[in-house]
Amino acid sequence: MRAVWLREFGGPEVLVPGEAPDPVAGEGQVLIDVAHVNLTFVETQFRATGLGPFTGALPMIPGNGVGGTVTAVGPGVDPELIGRRVISSTGGSGGYAERAVVPAAGLHHVPDGLALDAATALLADGRTARLLLEAAAPAPGTRVLILAAAGGVGTLLVQLATHAGLHVVAAAGGPAKVALAAELGAAETLDYRQPDWSARTAPVDLVLDGVGGTLGRTATTLLRPGGHLLSYGLASGSWTDLPQDEIDARGLTVLTLRPTPDDVRTATVHVLAEAAAKRLHPVIGRRFPLAQAADAHRAIESRATLGKTLLDVHDAH
Repeated sequence: MRAVWLREFGGPEVLVPGEAPDPVAGEGQVLIDVAHVNLTFVETQFRATGLGPFTGALPMIPGNGVGGTVTAVGPGVDPELIGRRVISSTGGSGGYAERAVVPAAGLHHVPDGLALDAATALLADGRTARLLLEAAAPAPGTRVLILAAAGGVGTLLVQLATHAGLHVVAAAGGPAKVALAAELGAAETLDYRQPDWSARTAPVDLVLDGVGGTLGRTATTLLRPGGHLLSYGLASGSWTDLPQDEIDARGLTVLTLRPTPDDVRTATVHVLAEAAAKRLHPVIGRRFPLAQAADAHRAIESRATLGKTLLDVHDAH
């Protein structure tokens, strides 16, 4: 089968197309004919450094999320799954390929009426967005600042938060990204490429921070006394550094995201249902063929993408 190999850590050029043996479904597993691969920023960090939530011995086929059709099942798995449209995490490897083997217990069925590419785009970011809002539990009317509001998680957060009755202040980099956030329902938008961006809005009750670094630190200055910060990513390369003495002096609460596997599954089912009902719209900003995985990583790292970036492997609906 066709696949993309990672044989050394480094720049995007280390992602090299090639052939690989066809995987075979073992006990409790299914074989998926992959139509789309879900790309996340953390995968670019892993490719560059080998660090992050994934592990794997080189050489390896990277990729942590796929959408496709079940074509075979292993021992102990219901054969009725064959032919079903599904999305699934892979555990961090094996996704950049025409076929992938995953545990049957981790499958999510794609609801009728939802395109497979849209479902794949929701796999990682949709559940994250839902879990963030559940962890923060903001009341209707809460002023929430969403950083990287035009990214994969951000575009979904803007929609979910708006639907929940929150006052969304969406911060993104550049006119196109700011315009997208407004289109998705943000009450206010801020372009954080502008040097005085944080002076253009009133204090907020909650910051949802997937960026970290200097940008995340600036965002915390907008928190009102008693406000809440929930950091979930470090696209800048470092977490937001908020000293404990400042947290205490301002009465801030720093939240953490620690979902259980059941929480993750429930959140995924929820966003798939919302998308099938046309209440949630994943934004697929860029698509690349499987062999151009390196170009996809370059686009993500250059911040040149809107919403989700997918690798298209086969046509499937």
